Amino acid sequence: MRFVIKLGTSTLTQGTKRLSPPLVIELARQIAALKSEGHELILVSSGAIAAGRERLDFPHLPKDVPAKQMLSAVGQPRLMAFYEQIFGMYGVTVAQVLLTGMDLTSRRGYLNARNTLTALVENGVLPIVNENDTVATEEIRVGDNDNLSALVANLTDADRLFLLTDQDGLFTADPRYNSDACLIEEIADREITPEIWQAAGGSARQGIGTGGMITKLQAVDLARRGGALCVIARGSEPEALLRLARGERLGTRFLPTATAVESRKRYILSGRRVPGQLTIDGGAAGALRRGASLLSVGVAEISGDFGRGDTVRVALKDGTEIARGIVNYDSRDILRILRRPSDEIESILGYYFGDEVIHHNNLALL
Repeated sequence: MRFVIKLGTSTLTQGTKRLSPPLVIELARQIAALKSEGHELILVSSGAIAAGRERLDFPHLPKDVPAKQMLSAVGQPRLMAFYEQIFGMYGVTVAQVLLTGMDLTSRRGYLNARNTLTALVENGVLPIVNENDTVATEEIRVGDNDNLSALVANLTDADRLFLLTDQDGLFTADPRYNSDACLIEEIADREITPEIWQAAGGSARQGIGTGGMITKLQAVDLARRGGALCVIARGSEPEALLRLARGERLGTRFLPTATAVESRKRYILSGRRVPGQLTIDGGAAGALRRGASLLSVGVAEISGDFGRGDTVRVALKDGTEIARGIVNYDSRDILRILRRPSDEIESILGYYFGDEVIHHNNLALL
């Protein structure tokens, strides 16, 4: 299974001003154990600004964006060095992946990020994802790492999203101020009710938040629509990750409202603008129906002008449309590799985005 794990600053610092090595060591042990069981994991981590403050001995700075970006620039390499050292104790190789909202909304950025993260997890590397605060301006920000983790879960077709925090889960009211607040153990309804949004501290219409339980609820509402089972739980709970991976009831569970396949098919088929078409031969059509990817050798003709990451029609020679999919190469590239085997792509183009013209994960059969 593929898990996305989100760690917030409050979890990493255990409520103090400094990163907590004991907590990270314990989580690294659990992550290594899950990897040894064959699971694929992606870590979305806050903490760069906190690491920067600690490195600069907690300076008094203005609360403006440049100051935060400066702290992030100082803290991000320190945070990664911290992770690399601790995960290295358990034989886990880590990789830094810095993203902005632009990377996940532009078609090319989306495809590049997806391919990079997929390649890392398939090769046993633990990606550690953070928003690129050093360069992200308001126009291209995701806004918080809760929502970033949901976007990453959808991007990578994750089975589960675990949001680890300093709370036991989602309550009917804020337990810090209301002694009658009760933990909500599971939410299975397709729509999260206004009462639950209010209990989290806001409403569904508030948009991207800046932290706290409201952004976690926004995140799980997004990720569960992409097919992921989501859990909000306390990160310091003993064996939290191992217990969650086993399906143990811990924190608040949010059941998915669709499968990942259904969600991706809806995304592919919902595009109003389909700028091109690939005409394929009978052999390729049969392979697609058996669940294979579309290779360049099976493409007979091409029409239209489209870019890498666009959705195109896939049709038989008689014009019958049998599928739509997101292409790995633009129309000019596909013209050059038409009918050629995949192992010649790099020598023909001078670069390489994979063996497939359309990967089967990005293909919706009609």
